[in-house]
Amino acid sequence: MNLLLDTHALLWFIAGSDRVTPAAREAIVRPENLKLVSIATLWEMAIMVSLGRLRTQEALEPFILRQMELNGFQLLHIQPFHACRVAELPFHHRDPFDRLLAAQCLCDDLTLISGDAAFDDYGVGRIW
Repeated sequence: MNLLLDTHALLWFIAGSDRVTPAAREAIVRPENLKLVSIATLWEMAIMVSLGRLRTQEALEPFILRQMELNGFQLLHIQPFHACRVAELPFHHRDPFDRLLAAQCLCDDLTLISGDAAFDDYGVGRIW
């Protein structure tokens, strides 16, 4: 299964939080699953850091790179067709980062790891 982690799912998983459901955690740790993190998630995290809403143990870039390697996550780049797909989406979700994640899931047939049920209205496969 090809998975895309939403920002909160990524942060909670890294922190070992019990806010990640057992189903989501099992999907993430299964070695046969491809685990992707969107550039949009990194961008959202950078904004959170700059606003003081997120603190990491070290500077954001080395923190993320280390966590990606430790957890077997791969980076999902934003392609023009991902960005253009956002224009076709209804406004079930107002968050521009989440709308881009929905578009990436729809374009690339990815299952989203997220607790946000608003993604269901887009027809995105979701585990939580």
